Order: sequence, then structure tokens, then C-alpha cells
Amino acid sequence: MARLKVFLVGGARPNFMKVAPLYRAAEGREGLDCRIVHTGQHSDPVMSGGFFEEFGLPEPHHYLGEGSGTHAVQTARIMIGFESLCVRERPDLVMVVGDVDSTLACALSAAKLGLDVAHVEAGLRSFDRGMPEEINRVVTDALADHLFASEESAVENLLREGRPLSSIHLSGNVMVDNLLHQLALLEAEDESRFSTFAFKRENPRYVFLTLHRPSNVDDRTRFVEILSALNPIAQVRPILFPVHPRTRKMMDVFGLALHHDIILLPPLSFRESLYLWKDAECVLTDSGGLQEETTALGVPCVTLRENTERPATVTHGTNILGGTSRERILSAFTKSVAARSARPSPPPFWDGRAAERIWDLLA
Repeated sequence: MARLKVFLVGGARPNFMKVAPLYRAAEGREGLDCRIVHTGQHSDPVMSGGFFEEFGLPEPHHYLGEGSGTHAVQTARIMIGFESLCVRERPDLVMVVGDVDSTLACALSAAKLGLDVAHVEAGLRSFDRGMPEEINRVVTDALADHLFASEESAVENLLREGRPLSSIHLSGNVMVDNLLHQLALLEAEDESRFSTFAFKRENPRYVFLTLHRPSNVDDRTRFVEILSALNPIAQVRPILFPVHPRTRKMMDVFGLALHHDIILLPPLSFRESLYLWKDAECVLTDSGGLQEETTALGVPCVTLRENTERPATVTHGTNILGGTSRERILSAFTKSVAARSARPSPPPFWDGRAAERIWDLLA
């Protein structure tokens, strides 16, 4: 029987959280030849390389090594490299995940070569075209032949944009697949090996923070406004803050001072990060993925953005949109902590089996 050759594409750190369960679910499936393509969008080992080992992924079957650059330069380089790879290897299906520049670039190259394209995490919309990711989402979904949505609002968005119902599937959330898999591994290991073990044992009530979006950290006025809310929170609860390289750079450029109880950490492995945020009183973040993960485990979350492309985390989960102003963030934090005991059921199909459903549907 002929085997279906699938290119499973990732390029940036969040992609590999989605690639891992898809690759794991593909292993051993008869008639399926799944190969990982790493575009090199994140070339820093801190941001991508270490994840392969932690997630149990093999070394990429193909590495384009295109590196960083402006959105246009990066997208163009990845398109050229990926087109050359596809012409040489001729996959039957190109599967892209998420909304980074690699997602758009590889979908566009594949579509122009007449290859089938599948988009995992299709249909998510913030309705903010000022976000580069929003443009990537809209264009990728316009090109894809198979659209796998993680929540019901995404299906509605795709139908409203004229995509045929036959191409749309509510498959569930592969981020949650990865989360539940990693949670099981975490529960089986010695947590004392983590650098934050002693702190967590001595400080059981703390807040966990991530902050990395250019719209938040590249704008000094907005960055300072967010910090004006974080500093008073730190006066009542210590804040653990693994600092993204981009954020660290901008803190230095702007010369920003943080409260002494905002504890700066280096970028953490996925599992050590999970070890911290799963038991936090509240998570403060501008990450899309962490909105979903906190929803899946019922952890209070305040999103430091004016919008979210993942509305199920608000309607079905524990997420509150906190905006970027001091007053709104502090208000949202107070509400979030007060509602900690209320743990709604997660959205449909956020059950750890989304990747299996995706391969079943493609088969």
C-alpha cells in the first residue's frame, strides 16, 4: 500500500508544542510517513532546540535554517527554502500549525505547488489586523484544504469567511494534548531537580507571569503601564517571571526597574514552567497558548491584551481579558483570584485526543 508522505512543519517555540502530539499520534500508523520540517525561524536553542528532547521528538528530518529577520524577509526566505524542499521531496500533504511566519510561508509555497495543505488551529481570530499573527491566520486558512479547529468560534469564523463546511473539522486542541501528556510525565518525576523547587516550597502563594508580545514590550509607554500594575501585585504576592529574550532586551534598552519581588528567571523548559504555573494563584500572560493551557487545568488567568483569538478561554475557561492599563489589570487580577474556586468544564474535545482525531479524519 502506498504511504502518505506528510511534512509536519514547525519553526518557532509554540509550534513544537503542537507538532509533538501530532508526530506521536502518527507513529505506527499504517500507510503514514510523517516527517518533521524545522524552518529555523527560532534558531536559538533556548527557544526551539531543547524542546525536541523534552517533547520526545527526533531531530528534524529537514532543517531549513532560515533564521530571523523582518516579517517580509523571514517569510520570503522560508518560502524559497521550503519550495525547494517540496520540489525535491514531493510530499502528499503539508501540515502547518499555529500562526507564525513559518505557518504562512510554508502554506503559501505548498499551495502554489499544488500540494494539499492542512492547518491545525484554523479559524482563530482576534479581528485585530495590527497583529502579524492575525494576517498569517487569515491567509493560511484561505489557502488550506483541510481546516482543523480547536474551538467552536473558529468553525463559525471559517464558515463566515466562506470556507466550505466539508473542509472544516472541530478536532479539539493539540496544545491540550501536549499539556496533559507533559503533566503525566511531570507527576512521575523528581521535582526537586527544578531550580525553583525551594522557592515554591517556601512560597506556596505566588503569581506566574509571561510577557513577550512586541505590542507590549517594544512600546515603552505600554510596557511601563503594564509594569505599573505588576509592581503593586508583587507587593502582596511574589511574581515569578521567566523572561523571554526579546523582553530582556527591551528592559535593558528602556532601563526599566521592577519591584524586588518580581523574580526574574531565565527561559524555562516546558515542564518546569508547567510545574510553576499549574499551582499559581494567578497567571498573568500575553501568550495565546497559556490562555488555553490554564483553561484546560482551571487555573486563573489574566491576559495582558485588549483582545483574544481564543474566546473559548473566556466563555468556557478561567481567562479574563485584563487589557494593558494599570486599572484594568489590577481589577482583572482581583476578580481572577476571587473566582479561583470556580473551575468550569473546558471546551468540547479538549481531552488530549485531538491529534488522534486529526489523523483519523485525514485517513
